Amino acid sequence: TTESGANIDQTQAMKINAFYACVLLISDTISTLPVDCFIRRDGDRVPFRPQPSWIQRPDVDLLRSEHYQQVLISLLLDGNAFVRVFRDTRGDVVNLVCIAPNRVTVSRNIRTREIEYIIDENQETPVSKQDMLQITELRKAGELRGMSRVTELKDNLGLSSALQSFASRFFGQGATTQGIIETPQGLNSEQAKQLVDGFSTRHNGFRKAHKTGLLTGGAKFVRTGVNPDEAQMLDSRKLAIEEVARIFRVPPHMIGVTTPGAMSYASVEQNSINFVTHTLRPYIAKIEDAYSVLLPQGAFIRFNVDGLLRGDFATRMNGYSIGSQAGFLSVNDIRRFEDLRPVDGGDVYRVPLANVDL
Repeated sequence: TTESGANIDQTQAMKINAFYACVLLISDTISTLPVDCFIRRDGDRVPFRPQPSWIQRPDVDLLRSEHYQQVLISLLLDGNAFVRVFRDTRGDVVNLVCIAPNRVTVSRNIRTREIEYIIDENQETPVSKQDMLQITELRKAGELRGMSRVTELKDNLGLSSALQSFASRFFGQGATTQGIIETPQGLNSEQAKQLVDGFSTRHNGFRKAHKTGLLTGGAKFVRTGVNPDEAQMLDSRKLAIEEVARIFRVPPHMIGVTTPGAMSYASVEQNSINFVTHTLRPYIAKIEDAYSVLLPQGAFIRFNVDGLLRGDFATRMNGYSIGSQAGFLSVNDIRRFEDLRPVDGGDVYRVPLANVDL
C-alpha cells in the first residue's frame, strides 16, 4: 500500500501507461539489436567462429528477440533476471530459459559458500551458479538479489496509478464532480434512497454525461467536489508521466510527452546518442557480461548499436567527406558503413594534392 492509497505491485505497475511504455521501449529496442560473438587476437577484434547456436537462438522455444525481451522485462520490473543454463553431455550449452524472478530463491551454501538457486520452493536440488545466469540492475553491498524499482519507488508509482484511476472514474461517472442533493422538506430513508439512486442511474457513466437533469419538489444539486481543472489534474498527470520516465532514464519525448523541454537536445541524432549512452548501454553491458561467461576464454558477445547511433543522411555524408579527404577512410570503408558492396580500387587511402610532403 502506498501513501496515495493505491496498491502497487509489478502487475499493477504495468497498468500505468507511462510505465508500460518505458518497459516496452527499452525491452523492444535492445531485444531487436543484432548480436554476434567475437574474440581478440593480437589486439584486433575478429568474429568468433564457429558461432555457437545459442547466440542466435538462446531459447529453442522462442525467437531471439522474445528471449531477450523476457530477460529485460524481468530486469526492469524485479531488478533481477534469472536464466537457466542447460547443457549436453559434453558440457556445451544447448538451451537458455528465462525463469520468472518470483520463482527463484537465492541463497549461499553454508558448506561451500557458493551461491545457489532454488526454482520453486518444493525443489529439492538447488541449481549451481555455473548453471544459472543472474543479472541485477542495482544490488546493495552484501545482498544476493537486486533491488526492484517497483518496491523502492512504490509511492511515486502509486501516485501515477491513483491519478490514472481518478481520471477513469471521473469520466466513467459522467464527468461530474461529487455533490449532495438538498431538499426543502425532510425525506425518510426510502425516499432519500430512491432520489439518489434515480439521479445516479440517469447520470452516472460517460455516455450519460450530457443528459438533462431533473430534480422536483424544490430539490437542488450542490457540488462538493473539486473541479479537476482547479485540482490541476492534467498538470499532475503530466508530472507523474515525467517522473516515471525519470525512473527509467527515458527521454520524455520518446514516450509521447510533448511538453516544452521534453527534448534534451536540439537534434534527433544527439537525442539518440543520449538514449543509447545513458539508458540502453548499462543494460546491454550487463547482458553482454553475463552471457559472455558461456563462451570459451577470451570470447565475448556484443550487441550492435551502430544503427541507433547513425545520424541523418546529410550529417553522415559530411563526416564521410571529411574522413576521406583526411586520408583515414577509403571508399570501401565508407561503403561498408552504408551496407554497400565494395568496389574495385576502393581500398586506396587518398589525400588532396595540396597536402603532399614538400
